[in-house]
Amino acid sequence: MDKRSVPPASTVGPAGRGGKAPAMPTQASGAPGAQAKRERRPSMFEKESYAQILRERLRESIHDVLYVEPPFDESIADIGKDQWKTMGKVKYANTYRMAPYRKFQAQTVQKKVQQILTDKLKNLKYDEDTFSSLSLELADRILAAVKEFGFSRYKYIIKIILIQKTGQSINISSRWIWDVAWDTWLEAKHETESYIALALVYALYCE
Repeated sequence: MDKRSVPPASTVGPAGRGGKAPAMPTQASGAPGAQAKRERRPSMFEKESYAQILRERLRESIHDVLYVEPPFDESIADIGKDQWKTMGKVKYANTYRMAPYRKFQAQTVQKKVQQILTDKLKNLKYDEDTFSSLSLELADRILAAVKEFGFSRYKYIIKIILIQKTGQSINISSRWIWDVAWDTWLEAKHETESYIALALVYALYCE
């Protein structure tokens, strides 16, 4: 093969004939094998870096906040306080508990509900207009009283039934899907010659 037919190396490249040869990697001047220094990542133990990390987490995080460890400097703590104020209501992360710290005590709560029902309806005769608003008032009072017991992670449904007696028979039933180990319910009844008042409280454990 004639050597004159082979083009010089400088004229052959990835783009075809006439392109330049690819540049070869060169080492930095100085000691052989030296490489450019990488930028040092900021440490969260530095005061300025911790403040920046705290701002970014509070601003950009889409996760619920369970706990933020207190910083080591009061000036950084002030930054965190300002960010918490802009976030509004704090939401807590899931604890992954499958059982309550204290199970709902239906018998204890039932006594309180019965007392509220009796005191409110004592010496009260049936009146359709009065009882329509009275049912809402009773539900609010019972709900507030049940919450005072402090059973954490429980949600409550209060149902008030006021029925005038007209010689009819009454059957009341409820159907729920719940955890039989932790969910429960209770009832309190107040009966007079003209009506029956029934209060139902459903306690549902929610994680």
